[in-house]
Amino acid sequence: MSDRTPLRAKYATSRELMDVIRYAAETLSVEFDRWDERHVTGPSLYVLIVADIDFGNYTDPLGMNTWPVEECEVVQRESEAFLEVARDVAFSRDGAIVVAGDGTIQEQMVRVRNLSDSERERAGEVSPADWMGTKHLSALEASTRKQVLWAITLSEENGRVTTFLNGQYQDYEHDKLGGRWRID
Repeated sequence: MSDRTPLRAKYATSRELMDVIRYAAETLSVEFDRWDERHVTGPSLYVLIVADIDFGNYTDPLGMNTWPVEECEVVQRESEAFLEVARDVAFSRDGAIVVAGDGTIQEQMVRVRNLSDSERERAGEVSPADWMGTKHLSALEASTRKQVLWAITLSEENGRVTTFLNGQYQDYEHDKLGGRWRID
């Protein structure tokens, strides 16, 4: 991507970063109280944590969908701001939010391209669940790319939060979200 946000934070472990982002997704799911209503969509997030900010070889910019970096530029340094901005983005924008391994959030939201045949072959067997929609399938495939450390989604249909790593996933249905009390 030509207009990348440069790295701005001290490098953190990807697990800590994933925990902050997953916590934000879980918070948005728990806060929304209309999951059981017909024709109502809840908040939706798709976040990629990437090892390198050169992600243009497997993504495309998604139009005017951007993360407001002037309000929150780094996940860990501004975790409360991250939650507030994520709350707005989850209801008003589409596409994947790209976060570098150091927590720096890229402004341009993206569409992740499907794996090529050779990438699919290298990735091996990836087994999606029946409930997975387009965003979840994209995150599952994206997580097999060597450049992607983690992917996290929040489903707009039912509040399910799912983490993806190396073509595997762990999902937590809305009514089973338990934050720090959940045992992985």
